[in-house]
Amino acid sequence: MCKLRIAGTINDSITDGPGLRYTIFLQGCPHHCEECHNPQTWNLNGGSIIDSSNILQEIKENPLLQGVTFSGGEPLLQAENLINLAKEIKKLNLNLAIYTGFTFEEIIENNNSFQLELLKIADVLVDGRYDKNKRDYMLKFCGSSNQRIIDLQQTIKFNKIILETSSKWNN
Repeated sequence: MCKLRIAGTINDSITDGPGLRYTIFLQGCPHHCEECHNPQTWNLNGGSIIDSSNILQEIKENPLLQGVTFSGGEPLLQAENLINLAKEIKKLNLNLAIYTGFTFEEIIENNNSFQLELLKIADVLVDGRYDKNKRDYMLKFCGSSNQRIIDLQQTIKFNKIILETSSKWNN
């Protein structure tokens, strides 16, 4: 597998997507959103280096997991190194969500082959920078109302943004 620079992990999160999830907080973020709840993840050289095979083993050891979330920091900065882990997660029939400060349109425009490949594997993308002026405590799995929960597989299939509509993500 590959080396990842992470800020940490949570083996049993219920706040980073529906169900019990394993959340990986990737280290490094260029966005520096005002009032970010993870500013310790901004430093590109912070955190620690871990082999993704160790993370995969922890995921396999928790039979209660329903999904995995790549969060941050900015996970897409390490897209190349996340691809194999994402493929292994999907082999375990787990839902895979990615939180990013980039919008879907920015990702497409950047045309980074690793980022695009990672999106093809994942199920859901929560996109957009956190905006403290659009903070909404009623939102489920988003910090501010400008962020979207995108169904990646439907978006790719229909070549247009399709928002996730299942009650798991939206009620």
